[in-house]
Order: sequence, then structure tokens, then C-alpha cells
Amino acid sequence: MTDHSTPDRPAPELFTWEFASDPYPAYAWLREHAPVHRTRLPSGVEAWLVTRYADAKQALADPRLSKNPAHHDEPAHAKGKTGIPGERKAELMTHLLNIDPPDHTRLRRLVSKAFTPRRVAEFAPRVQELADDLIDRFAGTGSADLIHEFAFPLPIYAICDLLGVPREDQDDFRDWAGMMIRHGGGPRGGVARSVKKMRGYLADLIHRKRAALPPEPGPGEDLISGLIRASDHGEHLTENEAAAMAFILLFAGFETTVNLVGNGTYALLTHPEQRTRLQESLAAGERDLLETGVEELLRYDGPVELATWRFATRPLAIGGQDIAAGDPVLVVLAAADRDPERFTDPDTLDLARRDSQHLGYGHGIHYCLGAPLARLEGQTALATLLTRLPDLRLAADPAELRWRGGLIMRGLRTLPVSFTPVTSPADNVTPPTQK
Repeated sequence: MTDHSTPDRPAPELFTWEFASDPYPAYAWLREHAPVHRTRLPSGVEAWLVTRYADAKQALADPRLSKNPAHHDEPAHAKGKTGIPGERKAELMTHLLNIDPPDHTRLRRLVSKAFTPRRVAEFAPRVQELADDLIDRFAGTGSADLIHEFAFPLPIYAICDLLGVPREDQDDFRDWAGMMIRHGGGPRGGVARSVKKMRGYLADLIHRKRAALPPEPGPGEDLISGLIRASDHGEHLTENEAAAMAFILLFAGFETTVNLVGNGTYALLTHPEQRTRLQESLAAGERDLLETGVEELLRYDGPVELATWRFATRPLAIGGQDIAAGDPVLVVLAAADRDPERFTDPDTLDLARRDSQHLGYGHGIHYCLGAPLARLEGQTALATLLTRLPDLRLAADPAELRWRGGLIMRGLRTLPVSFTPVTSPADNVTPPTQK
């Protein structure tokens, strides 16, 4: 076991722009020398960072670590700095990322039906249609910014369809979501304004859908209608809970996929031998490498760098470190998923890696509800890109790319690419059929 008291160099500086570009060396130092490390975050809040896989897995499932911010022993300067900007004022706090059992159990049960493997499989043709439509818009130009033209709109339109946001309103959602991403590391005001607008829209949409709700659900009923139906049939879902649930499904369901597609494509473009293997596999009509590959991309450079906030409800120890009641704890998924004590050659990208027990979707009762949809979107997006644009290449020096500042998510601001312009219709080069 490494002697934590004698590091061979000083602790690295965290949360700088240089750190954002490549946090993995700093996380390796923390894993070795200070695996449960107290630090001051850019917001001024002090929190514990948990970086080893075994400790991370324990912390993610520990009932003594609450998701409810009410348990935070927060000083005055930290008020409102531990969640999504604007969610308190917009009365959107009662969602799955902020509550514990039994309320968490009740609300999760209500929405889990929307993310069953069967329901997601039924949604697969729509995700494929969206991916093709988006590529059609730039395929003839020979260049694109894959973040803004592909990775960003794909999950926005998909989650809007799933929620039941009318097509004519979806561009508004795209604008509000774009504000959230653009201000990920900057002023919280822009995010809070977007949250407020989204809250007002969702309240109005819930009223309209309740007024028009048919007596019995039809096939593939949208999620907001399902939440209304449940609340009207004894599940005691308040309007605030319904709005907060719709909000968090959108918020948590789009930026994670933006980053999965963006980070994943970037990793493939900078590991040409792995990208070639995947393209050859897709050309042969196989899906096995695509499925293991998306899990590996989640492990290697996943979309969620730190798990969302947890707060100690009473004193406890993690990795031999004492944590006081009220202290915030942040599990560093990006560090845990590169832990050499858990993964062989963790800094190597291997799409065929079979040991896929990464923590990219979390662990325990807060395991990502939308994981089946995220997998579908990630697999569809990457397969469609690599099949329709076979000579896709990075159109910038990797050192010039900028990563969005922020605490929880990890993703590129832009991903400029070039390719041979394609004018043939999408249906001439369809990726392998979804199972």
C-alpha cells in the first residue's frame, strides 16, 4: 500500500483550464496519495473528493450519504451553490437527484416504466431517424462542428419526444438547454434564467396535457402524460414533483448524451486503430464491438466526471478518512474508472474490453434511470457517423480544443471535423439494425 504521507510531488492544482483539458494525471496522483481528499471548489464550497474505485462504489451506495441538500451543513457563502443553478427559486428541487427513500423510491417507480428495455427498443427507430436527419443537414458540406450540429440536438429532440413536448416547441427547449451548456463554467445567472423559463413552460404543458388526457393510455404514451395519469390515480404526485421530474429527465438526459457522443467520437478520432476496428465490425454487420465499445468509451472518458452531490447525515469513514456530518462528498467517477487496482491498463482505450463494470452510470439506488436510452443514443450516433462519414477526421489540433468548465459534467465545447462530402441518401448506407 502506498504511504500517503510521503508524496513524491506536491498535490496538483485542481479545476484549472489545464486540468479540464486532461484531469487524469491529477486524479492518478489523488488516487495514490490522497484518495479521499478535502478541497475547496471554485464555488467556494469545501467538499471531499473520493477517487478510488472501491471507495467510490461504497460511497455511491452508502445510505449515510444523502442526496438531500437539507443535510448540508452549509455556511452562508455556500447557499444555493451545491445543485443546479436556479432550481430552488423555480421550485424544482423535488427530483430524483435531490431526494432519498421513501420519496425517491416512489418517484423512481413512476418514471421507470418509460426506460424499460422494451420501451427503449420501441424508440430506436426515432433515434435513428433523428441521427440521419441531423447528418443529412451537413453531410454535403464536408465539415461540421459535431457538438453543435449533431451531439447536442440529437438527445434534446429525443428526450423532448419521450417527454411529449410538441415538435413546434422543441427548438425553445434546445435554446434553453444550450444556455445551460454554454454557461456550465461561468455565470450562474444565464442557467437560472433558462431553468425559470423551462419551469414555466413545463407547468403550462402539464396543465394542457391534463385537460386533454384521454381516459385510457394509448400505445407509447408520452412520459409527462404518464406522470399526470399516475398523480391522478392515487400516486400523490404533486404538480411541483411532476414539473421537477420532467425537468431533471431533460437536464440529466441531454448533456450526458451530448458528452457521450462528443467525448466518444473524439476518443475514436484520436485512436485510429480502435476506430478502424469498429468501422470494420460495423461494415460486417456486427454489433458486439459497438456495444462493448460504448461501455469502454464511458469508462475511458465518460460524460459525467463527478457524481452529483451527496451529504453525510452522520459521521462516517470512507477509505480510512473521517467525514463529518453535514460535509459534502463528491465521488469522482472519472478517477474511479481509471483505477489500476480495478481495471487492467486503465489508461488504454480498448473497445473490446469485456470488464465493463464502470461507474459511468453510477451505482446503487441512484443508478442512472436513463442508462438504456443513453446506450441506444450512443450506439446509434457513433454507428451512424462512422458508417455514413467513413473518412471522418479531426479538423483541429487536439491541443486547441477546449473543454467546458464546470464541476459535474465533462465535455468538449466544440468538435470540428472534416470528411468527404456525401450526397447519397441516408437509407443507402444504414447502420446495422438495432436489436
